[in-house]
Amino acid sequence: MAKKDVRELLRAQIHDGQFGMVDVDPASTPGLKGGDKKALREVKKHRDELFELHERLYAERKRSLLVVLQGMDTAGKDGTVTHVVRNFNPQGVLITPFKAPTPEEKRHGFLWRIRRRLPGPGFIAIFNRSHYEDVLIARVHNLAPAAVIERRYRLINDFEQDLVRSGTTVVKLCLHISYAEQRKRLMDRLRDPDKHWKFNEQDIDERAYWDDYMSSYGMAITRCSTKWAPWCVIPANDKVYRNWAVTRILVETLRQIDPQYPHPKLDVPRLMKRLQA
Repeated sequence: MAKKDVRELLRAQIHDGQFGMVDVDPASTPGLKGGDKKALREVKKHRDELFELHERLYAERKRSLLVVLQGMDTAGKDGTVTHVVRNFNPQGVLITPFKAPTPEEKRHGFLWRIRRRLPGPGFIAIFNRSHYEDVLIARVHNLAPAAVIERRYRLINDFEQDLVRSGTTVVKLCLHISYAEQRKRLMDRLRDPDKHWKFNEQDIDERAYWDDYMSSYGMAITRCSTKWAPWCVIPANDKVYRNWAVTRILVETLRQIDPQYPHPKLDVPRLMKRLQA
């Protein structure tokens, strides 16, 4: 039997028209046999391949890749960005950490600032948070009427479908940690003075809304995991597994895109002769 792709193993499964975050164990390691040692070996093994696949994508300049990262605070979005970027040529990567919208951004539709950071042909864009904030935190904290959020689901699906039709592959990764694991990571930040700069007391306040966030994530994935842009939910309590899973998903995706080096017609003998003159 052929080995199942990790992106298929981790694809959000909609049952009876609904996806629930509770159905994914954040401490599990689907698809990984051999533990962290094997995961670290495989991640290292794939680095050269990812670099070459990106170089081919950049050289081809026909298609692009958008990686969307979502997850609760401390889920590992920043760490995943660091892990991903080291596998690619930095000149072909566009990274955007989306924060609370600025006054200028609020004057436009919620997708306006997203469109400004999309990857051009040959590029890989990584969104650390994304347009999904406008159906996640907006739903939890009632920042928009229910009818507006409902319309945003449809706008997101249409937007992502247009991206795919124009040659951009969309990879959406939800990093899923447990309530207890988040507490541990926040405590670790408080214990380490060198990590105090990463600590935000508001993260403690937001923990009171954990169940609401899980419900909001479940709804967003239910409504916006489509055949052209499916969601993968990555158990992220184990950081090594998280990095392994992200690496495997990107390798599988870029292999499927299969970018090719262009082969322009060159009069090689004439050019060699000029160089030797």
